[in-house]
Amino acid sequence: MVALRTRHCALSALLLIGCDNADSGSQGGAAAGGADANGGQGGGVSVASGGSGGSSTSGTGGATASSLEQLLQRLRADLSGTLMAESQDGGWPVLVDEGYVAVSSNGALSQIAGGFSNWQPLALTPDQGFSFIVIAPGELPMDRGYKFTDGSSFVPDDWARSFAYDEFGELSLIHPQGARFDRFFAVQSAEIEPRTLTVLVPEQPASHLLYLHDGQNLFAPSANFGGWRLQDSVPAGMMLVGIDNSPARMDEYTHVGDVLSGSPVGGEGDAYVAFLESEVRPLIASVYGEPGRVGVMGSSLGGLISLHAGFQFPEGYDFVGSMSGTVGWGSFGPHTGETMIERYDESPTLPFVVYLDSGGEGPCEDADGDGIFDDGNGTDNYCETVQLRDVLAMNGYAFGETLHHWHESGAPHNEAAWAQRVFRPLQIFADL
Repeated sequence: MVALRTRHCALSALLLIGCDNADSGSQGGAAAGGADANGGQGGGVSVASGGSGGSSTSGTGGATASSLEQLLQRLRADLSGTLMAESQDGGWPVLVDEGYVAVSSNGALSQIAGGFSNWQPLALTPDQGFSFIVIAPGELPMDRGYKFTDGSSFVPDDWARSFAYDEFGELSLIHPQGARFDRFFAVQSAEIEPRTLTVLVPEQPASHLLYLHDGQNLFAPSANFGGWRLQDSVPAGMMLVGIDNSPARMDEYTHVGDVLSGSPVGGEGDAYVAFLESEVRPLIASVYGEPGRVGVMGSSLGGLISLHAGFQFPEGYDFVGSMSGTVGWGSFGPHTGETMIERYDESPTLPFVVYLDSGGEGPCEDADGDGIFDDGNGTDNYCETVQLRDVLAMNGYAFGETLHHWHESGAPHNEAAWAQRVFRPLQIFADL
């Protein structure tokens, strides 16, 4: 049997796995078949023994659910419901009296490999519509990673609470220690449809907490234009919470309705920021606590809704960031008088630091006379961002203190451009 990984893969503070692989090819090498587990395919319950080592800082998953048999009975009675319920409780793999339970509902993925098995595949125990393994409750090895496998391809556990990224993509983690990603499924409110939250948990206790929108684009190397890869630029001690968008993004990320291509759109921003306050923040606080400094930030429409969150809940944030924010929304069709430029112009100075940026260029023009400079050939929301900057400065925000602005001349409107300059607002927030 060829070990899939022969050396320890350390989880760094940047949540990338650095591995020295003795084998080449697919994930960890082209191993196939099973190893000498206690119980194999069709023979008893698969139990893997843990190794030794590790630190004292552990992840959030693994709250004891019950005995193994009780958990199996629930899975047999309602597989999808139990998978979801446990993911929203302590998270998978679930800690029962006998150990950590990992479950595969894909019949083709009948084996598991991970640090606990020296990356040699172990057969899962088949059951009614799923298969599982119990990982012994002794000390886990430093390498908490695992993936399901059919013997040739290796697939992360979609239900795992915690994960990281290695050179092969997502890597599931068992009750991890230190820096990691955690995720929470189906977070919703009465007005906002379910979505996933992804939390970048820092190596050290968090002093700052930043909420961000368009969560699908923030961390994954496979995201649009390579994503933001915030794990590469986040300062030490900062926790990041990425909130996935939904098909209703255009409505949820806009504070008023507008008209695009002759059709009305938008205006559900109040419900979205209420969801952030009533559902997302309490959930994060219940699991991790809430540090002294809290911010909210996004790009494009995500920047717009961040400014709206700060406007609606000014005492709730220390920092509001807008990267290439669509702050002229409300003036694309018939002028509403409710653009974020106008709202902040009519407001007293609010008690948080504002960061604004854009790429692009002018010229900036107000051809229709509605007071918003959005009628020229400006790109990447440059003109509207500069106008909001000037409004804030005239209304008492102080440059370098409560107001920060950056112009990345000519930069396009995409994730790659935001990734290149996101270190600026992150460091400004970290310095508060």
